[in-house]
Amino acid sequence: MRYDRSRLLFAVVFAMALLLEGCSSETTLQQPLPNKTVIEQAQQANDIYPPARPILMGFSQLGSESDWRRANTASIIDSAEEAGIELLFENAEQSQEKQVEALRSFIDKQVDVIALAPVVHSGWEVVLKEAKDAGIPVIISDRSVDVSDSSLFVTHIGSDFYEEGRKAGKYLLDKMSNEAGKVEIVELRGTEGSSPSIQRGQGFEDTLKDNERFHMLRSESANFTFEQGKETMRVFLREHGDDIRVLFSHNDDMALGAIEAIEEFGLKPGVDIFIISVDGTRKAFEKLAEGKINCVVECNPLLGPNIMQAVQELIAGRTLPKRIFPSESVFTQQTAEREVDQRKY
Repeated sequence: MRYDRSRLLFAVVFAMALLLEGCSSETTLQQPLPNKTVIEQAQQANDIYPPARPILMGFSQLGSESDWRRANTASIIDSAEEAGIELLFENAEQSQEKQVEALRSFIDKQVDVIALAPVVHSGWEVVLKEAKDAGIPVIISDRSVDVSDSSLFVTHIGSDFYEEGRKAGKYLLDKMSNEAGKVEIVELRGTEGSSPSIQRGQGFEDTLKDNERFHMLRSESANFTFEQGKETMRVFLREHGDDIRVLFSHNDDMALGAIEAIEEFGLKPGVDIFIISVDGTRKAFEKLAEGKINCVVECNPLLGPNIMQAVQELIAGRTLPKRIFPSESVFTQQTAEREVDQRKY
């Protein structure tokens, strides 16, 4: 049966206090100092009376569509093992229905905490309420969820996708400041309805909207994959050919596919078509160093340590901030060579 560790610890502390009333000064368990918080007393009790079993966590991953996602999965699995957290891992392979099934399975198994990397932005109210009613806290990882009641999850750990789009737009404004004439842009979006696709696109659009020189020629979903990025870019090139000046890709895999399509068309990526991508994978950094990508906006996939720390804080009874952001940067060709060997993914 699933237990509430924070309640157990407080019960132990209370029992300790009662016992101390009848103990001599020689007891090995000392009276807590007056300035110690209840949480610190509970942690002290946890050290003396460790839990009967490891924390049990259910994690629903949305898929394995990209190098970024595979690095994200590895970070979560490795961090759980390092933290001594027992992990029930389910890969939904881009299916919200499978994710809902996974969450209900975690609830049935009475896990201590659930983490969810949602495939799409909406449609989570019912199952998250089921978790809340079961007393199981939920952490949202990477992509965000659109729910009317924010208490259905404890915290969201992941990047600011709108800010990533804004960074991409700002870089383009700076880079093209001395280029005359209209700048025609094509955009490779991610999975339809996903928060990074929605928010990256919005941040990019909002940054450029007051400058009439920049025109969005075409914007299509390529589902965050290399293959669809390449095929969609082929379509853009067939229809618009030499008009395209800029490609904004919502992730590196689509950008890498687009580079192949551009080269097949007889143009030079990074020269004839300016390329901005989001993620920061090793393969993208290699193309950045070669000059075939002009700018990479980093989106850090290594969220495992943040998630495991949040889980331990929750179980200890601490309050978490509603949003936790990883550290991220913007990279250009000038910085790519020194960064490429440091990429872990």
